[in-house]
Amino acid sequence: MFFGEVTLEAAEGAILAHSEAVPGGRLRKGVVLGGAEIAALRAAGLTCVTVARLGPGDVGEDRAAARLAAALVPDPVAQGLRSGEAFTGRVNLNAVGPGIVELDAAAIHRLNLVHPAITLATLAPWQRVVAGTLVGTVKIIAYGVEEAALAAACAAARAAIRVRPVVLRSAALVMTEAPGIDAKVAAKGRRSVEGRLRALGMRLTGAESVPHDVAALRAAIGRAEGEMVLILTGSATSDLEDTAPAALRAAGGQVARFGMPVDPGNLLFLGDLGGRPVIGLPGCARSPALNGADWVLERLACGQTVGDAEIAAMGVGGLLKEIPLRPQLREPE
Repeated sequence: MFFGEVTLEAAEGAILAHSEAVPGGRLRKGVVLGGAEIAALRAAGLTCVTVARLGPGDVGEDRAAARLAAALVPDPVAQGLRSGEAFTGRVNLNAVGPGIVELDAAAIHRLNLVHPAITLATLAPWQRVVAGTLVGTVKIIAYGVEEAALAAACAAARAAIRVRPVVLRSAALVMTEAPGIDAKVAAKGRRSVEGRLRALGMRLTGAESVPHDVAALRAAIGRAEGEMVLILTGSATSDLEDTAPAALRAAGGQVARFGMPVDPGNLLFLGDLGGRPVIGLPGCARSPALNGADWVLERLACGQTVGDAEIAAMGVGGLLKEIPLRPQLREPE
């Protein structure tokens, strides 16, 4: 590709590299210069301009961006993504509905190593999105790239990005009352949980509050409807034998894990009741701020496996912003 200054006589068919003021407005950079554009430049008193001109083996920025986007999203319906129109070498990839972002990170790394002018930027893996969220953006930085490099980038990351849709549509919330807990705190917890479900397109089938003891909680868990059961206790769970895990086992369920390397969110427990996932929410779930329970809830809602390996891996990046309502902050003020 040629890039440099040429006379107006030699500029026809080239790409204007820098925007220029002309009578009545401006010619934007990236425009292909034809007779009308050259006449406007001449009327502005210019005799030379800086241009780019594609070589015989080059692909223009918009065509290149569109091809790369098509390789990344060959099946828009299955991948839950919509590709925008190419403009100035960019194509945006937007979610068509709520879900979480799944990436083949190794493939995307390979793509971004092919050529510095061929780029894909994405959200972080497993980030929650809603309809319209910008999930990734393809950008061809130069006015054109070599065909061979573009072909290699397309092959490197075919179908490497998708949105996993929400497959569970409802959840029940069971709360316990503990001495000294204000009713306003419980109400805030319900609102926060309901807001999380709403963001995923899920509905809260019911919210029951019972005393903080094994028998009462066991009965409430047994009555809970919905495809997922969420437990938010008035007193924090501190052991596998504590009230909430014991109540889940008494109701016929199983506890798969207690604790996670995400803070806030350490005191989460994960279980199962007749094939339905059960999440023992940490107290920080009363706040709408991001915490470890969000990552577990979102993945389960989208039908993804969440076990020891997945939760252990959440520790990298798991030091989240502090939530002021916590009774004991990480660092004294």
